[in-house]
Amino acid sequence: MRIGLVGYGHGGRHFHAPLIASLPDATFVGVVTLSAERRQLLAAEHPGVPAFDSIEQLVAAGIDGLVISTPLEGRAALVLEAIERGVPVVSDKPFASDVEQARALIDAAATRRVPLSLYMNRRWDSDFLTLRKLIDSGALGSVSRFESQVERYVPQAVGNTSGGGFLRDLGSHLVDQALQLFGPVTRVYAELQYAAQAPTCDYGFFLALSHANGVVSHLSGSCLQNCQGPRFRVSGSAGSYTVEGLDGQEEALVAGLSPQTEGERWGVEEHRRWGWFEQGEIRERIASERGDWLQFYKRWQAALQGQGPLPVTPAEALATTRVLDAARLSWRQRQVVEMADFRLQNEFGIKF
Repeated sequence: MRIGLVGYGHGGRHFHAPLIASLPDATFVGVVTLSAERRQLLAAEHPGVPAFDSIEQLVAAGIDGLVISTPLEGRAALVLEAIERGVPVVSDKPFASDVEQARALIDAAATRRVPLSLYMNRRWDSDFLTLRKLIDSGALGSVSRFESQVERYVPQAVGNTSGGGFLRDLGSHLVDQALQLFGPVTRVYAELQYAAQAPTCDYGFFLALSHANGVVSHLSGSCLQNCQGPRFRVSGSAGSYTVEGLDGQEEALVAGLSPQTEGERWGVEEHRRWGWFEQGEIRERIASERGDWLQFYKRWQAALQGQGPLPVTPAEALATTRVLDAARLSWRQRQVVEMADFRLQNEFGIKF
């Protein structure tokens, strides 16, 4: 399988290129980037992988799939170009700026019968895999509340519009994980935070999602938080699960490591990073599952070879986008948004 990449910024360089290069039975064909600095980085970090000036040139070199990892503004046009050229494509998150744009991309892919997927690598975080195992096994009993947050202190990220704001960027992962665990959402309430120097690009958010099955999800994120809270706190009738800190794969990739360099060590969390199961006076460590972001690409590869479904479907990408749109509407109206009413608003073309 021959894979091409568009974009060699932070996302393309750290979250895609090392994984593509680590994928068994695949060839990393090249990267579209016009930046001289990024071309030098590409040559140093992936010797022999050429840079291209355009998607047209990369497609002409022969590819079976294309990954788009560029800023949100302008990304949809690149995804659409790949679709029009008949090339299976993966879009980085967030999938689209809003539901209308998401539907346009999905409709175009369906019309051309081009596989379209969304890069939701955090479905394969070690802590998320561990939590999913606990829920599926019944160890937590009936879950009532799901708390998920990612908090950092990165002041230079304030005003960074590449992801369309912290809610769209990071929030895409948290909403996707909540939908994967607990299914459709009936109500959305949101609070967004903005800095004076960047009044149109949120740096923090809080979402309260009411799921159809009765679970309530509280999701939050910030790039201006000095004191980080738990990554997950999940309350069930048979006990609770908490875990601190972030999955270590991001840190490893930024440090220049990859599944290719680390082999069986990749994604393994040391015991000090394991979470806790608690019920009354009982408190015990829960060994973390091995994280494996490469699974996204392995499943994408299999899907394109007719051996399984896409790792993230267009319908799942659209569901996440709908919740993010409803969250922004909730903040603007300062009220809870009922998803059934929100669906009608979008069908009648109301903008917000």
